[in-house]
Amino acid sequence: MNLSQVTSYVWMGVGAFLFIYFVIIFNNLISLKNNAKKAWANIDVLLKQRHDELPKLIETCKQYMQYEKTTLEKITLARQQAVNAREQGDIAAMGQAEGLLRGALGNLFALAENYPQLKTNETFAHLQKRISGLENTIADRRELYNESVTLNNIRIEQFPDLIIAKLFGFKHLQTLEFASTELTDVDVNAQFKQP
Repeated sequence: MNLSQVTSYVWMGVGAFLFIYFVIIFNNLISLKNNAKKAWANIDVLLKQRHDELPKLIETCKQYMQYEKTTLEKITLARQQAVNAREQGDIAAMGQAEGLLRGALGNLFALAENYPQLKTNETFAHLQKRISGLENTIADRRELYNESVTLNNIRIEQFPDLIIAKLFGFKHLQTLEFASTELTDVDVNAQFKQP
């Protein structure tokens, strides 16, 4: 073998290595993107289930809570905002609307304590338990989704992954953050001072 043949084999080896490396990075980026989509789909299913339960809860509460019309209206409005944001694919707006919805639900469940007939209503108890369970599951799935999004976003910023990410249009994904109202305790006394 002469020097030119050795050089051409070396270059072919380097080219093959770079091609394989490129394919591995590309496939990893695709996997991260699809994991985030899958995590989002899991959240979306739970949000739809919860949104389907809310009208039943409101109707059950209306029979007992004649004086809490504002609380029920807040739930209805927040639910509609969340549905609209989800349909538009606006994760930031949806997170904010979901946070408002969670806060309104917390207020509703706190106010329900003052309606003994409502608390003993089987439908209300079932819906409250179902919605609370969905809330917990949504929180768990949100954590998984945000982790998937963060991993995706880190990888598309790292070198050499960022080159492939830019070449093939991989985008930053947005984490799902709920409004800060979900982190605050429900002030039950303030609820009774509402007009």
